Amino acid sequence: MSSFTPHRSSPRAGRDRFPQLLRAEWTRFRSGLGWVLLMASVVVTVSLGLLIAGGARSACVTGKGEGPCPAPLVGPDGTAVRDKYYFVHQPLTGDGSITARVSDMTGQMRVPDVVPGARNVKEGVVPWAKAGLLLRQSLKQGTPYAAVMLTGDHGVRMQHNYIHDVAGGPHNGPQWLRLTRSGDTVTGYESDDGKTWTEVATVKLSGLPETVEIGLFATSPGALWDMAKAFAQATATFDQITLEGANGSWRRDDVGVVMESDGKTPHHPGGVVESGDKLIVTGVGDIGPATVEGGLRADLMLIGGAVGLIPVLVAAVLFFTAEHRRGLIGTGLPAESHPARQLAAKALVVGAVAFVAGLVTSGVVVPVGLAMLRANQNPIQPITLGTELRVIVGYAALTAVAAVLALGLAALVKRGIVAIGLAIALVVVPHLLASAGLAPWLLMITPAAGFAITQSIPTFAHVDVDQSLLGGYYPLPPWAGLTVTFGYAALALGAAIAVHREKTSRQAPLP
Repeated sequence: MSSFTPHRSSPRAGRDRFPQLLRAEWTRFRSGLGWVLLMASVVVTVSLGLLIAGGARSACVTGKGEGPCPAPLVGPDGTAVRDKYYFVHQPLTGDGSITARVSDMTGQMRVPDVVPGARNVKEGVVPWAKAGLLLRQSLKQGTPYAAVMLTGDHGVRMQHNYIHDVAGGPHNGPQWLRLTRSGDTVTGYESDDGKTWTEVATVKLSGLPETVEIGLFATSPGALWDMAKAFAQATATFDQITLEGANGSWRRDDVGVVMESDGKTPHHPGGVVESGDKLIVTGVGDIGPATVEGGLRADLMLIGGAVGLIPVLVAAVLFFTAEHRRGLIGTGLPAESHPARQLAAKALVVGAVAFVAGLVTSGVVVPVGLAMLRANQNPIQPITLGTELRVIVGYAALTAVAAVLALGLAALVKRGIVAIGLAIALVVVPHLLASAGLAPWLLMITPAAGFAITQSIPTFAHVDVDQSLLGGYYPLPPWAGLTVTFGYAALALGAAIAVHREKTSRQAPLP
């Protein structure tokens, strides 16, 4: 009778031993320097975040003088918005429409001073200057609206309720526009000749009252330079104006205009000039999301997260190299018959403990930092509970994935100092560069893309912002960014496991 034992029992035994392998790796991690480094990560990130929160002081000049900034204006969906423009309008009861041609669009903008202290203003419009037709529930700021418009450099657009934007034709010259209302439905059209019309978009404004305001508007966000916005205004000439359903006199309102410190003088007011059948409208401001102007963001509390990840990356690398130096991993020795399986166990352990460390970090610094900002009377960007939880848990996930990436790099290069340098260069350095407004595209193609998971305010395509993390710019959406980091970690760990498995098979004794 043969005493041969089938070979298939070995893999089953290996799988049965994996929980024991996990416990052994957990024990090894607890006995090393990993805990100290992870605690250092928590302390560094929390300290930097609370330092920023404690030192932030916002002040605004209003008609009552200088004092705390008001709470951000909020749109229909709870997003912080800007709602400042010049409006020439009439009441519209029931269904109706307005048609007009934007025959000319000019403007002025301030550019950096050639002579220090001497204002340097030149002719021109910024890319998102807007002039067109507007229908809105009322003149109250933040109320629902729909508008079809010609922009400075983005052609015709149909926008509504501040955060929604649909592109029309790429026109920059004279253009006919039309806006129609049928119940709660508003449709925007464009035309090159006023005869053949193309629909830009149709939107529904739920709860629109029987009587609304409809008319012509112009506005312009500031010229973007030096990580701030300087004065800019837009002037549009409207002619061929026809209305259906409204036949009153034109009303003129500089919606959202602010006063100088004397409380009487408008700051950069708009206006309108009538010239025959033309209306020449000038406006300053914007109708759209408020990214920088809407207050301080929750993700600023994690601005030190990149520096805080350095101890995590070092801990993950040392977790591998400490045993590799002792000849326990990937050597083919009897002490390690399954180096690939052990590497997978190490990844699970280091990823889990890094996740917990990241969760403690963000779970403390985000809510406590926001509370400190509010206590100091700073305006805060509105944030939903779901978004706040995504920021907190997302940073923990990023910490875990970055740790696994560092472990995989260590397993590939076998040299601790090289692996640490690579991990920092891939994860930390791009974040620091992007924070300074340098090479933001690195946040699309490097593992630093994962920091997008912490963004608390979306990046809107129809709002120009300074392309730096301090300005709230992330080139990728939250989960897309984290997916990039996860892909790097999976590739590094998978390659390391494949290399170790091949090395083990080559060193296995022949039967």
